[in-house]
Amino acid sequence: MEYKDYYKILGVARDATQDEIKRAYRKLARKYHPDVSKEADAEQKFKQLGEANEVLKDTEKRAAYDQLGVDWQAQQDFRPPPGWASGFEFHGGPRGAGGNEDFSDFFKSLFGRAGGAAGSHHRQGFQMQGEDHHARVLIDLEDSYNGASRSISLQMPELTRDGHVKTARRTLKVRIPKGIRQGQQIRLSGQGSPGTGGGKAGDLYLEIEFNPHGIYRVEGSDVYLELPLAPWEAALGAAVKVLTPAGTVDLKIPANSKAGKKLRLKGRGIPAKTPGDLYVVIQISLPPADDEKARAMYERMRDELSFNPRAKMEVA
Repeated sequence: MEYKDYYKILGVARDATQDEIKRAYRKLARKYHPDVSKEADAEQKFKQLGEANEVLKDTEKRAAYDQLGVDWQAQQDFRPPPGWASGFEFHGGPRGAGGNEDFSDFFKSLFGRAGGAAGSHHRQGFQMQGEDHHARVLIDLEDSYNGASRSISLQMPELTRDGHVKTARRTLKVRIPKGIRQGQQIRLSGQGSPGTGGGKAGDLYLEIEFNPHGIYRVEGSDVYLELPLAPWEAALGAAVKVLTPAGTVDLKIPANSKAGKKLRLKGRGIPAKTPGDLYVVIQISLPPADDEKARAMYERMRDELSFNPRAKMEVA
């Protein structure tokens, strides 16, 4: 996926004011509008301008996009880093609601199909309820197992008087409920935009995402752990201690276990009324042949064991 430099597309500096961005877009949009332009690629350029403007005209999307920096331009295949926009607070609906299907895969990878849709206001007479806010936050998998109270910092982009974008930070004390899963939301009542005319304040919705973990991966309420074994442990069977998010367990490895074999620990996944499972996926690690004794042992295995890992691949 190609990285999109939206500032370059609009021909503005990265520190351009919002008014400068608006003027640049209007000028280029008139130049490349398919109804008036004679350029062969006018339609494609017009779409690119619209996408760039969609991001840079919006202070929230622009501030989040700026977090990527400029180093991505040198990469051939762009992939957004895990949790790249976590901690950014957006007005309106959650990212990914709505249209803008014609935008590039780069845009959709960052902001979903629409990059956040404006939330609805609720009118009661002359009162108007404040707009809801949404943010994605990262927690540890262990927080879901045990429940926790955490201080979470959020960044809310603001427009300065001179038209530049800055970010203000606020810190909230949040209770992480036991058993929460990735993608679920925590609602903080009254923490969105203030209402008008005496209307209620909007709410803040925190979408949960787990911090990348070096040991575990999560699918729904199930947790997967890749367990390295020595060849003799896999071949002969063994009893090993395995670290899980809920603590250490003793695990019996069946003899003749192959790489990729899954051992299911029922109910040891993410807690819930019906808890998930923990799957231990066996991986076999080979000792290095880095000294004479180790090489001699491998040579003995080669000579004495009638083992051919490619037997099923051989042509008769």
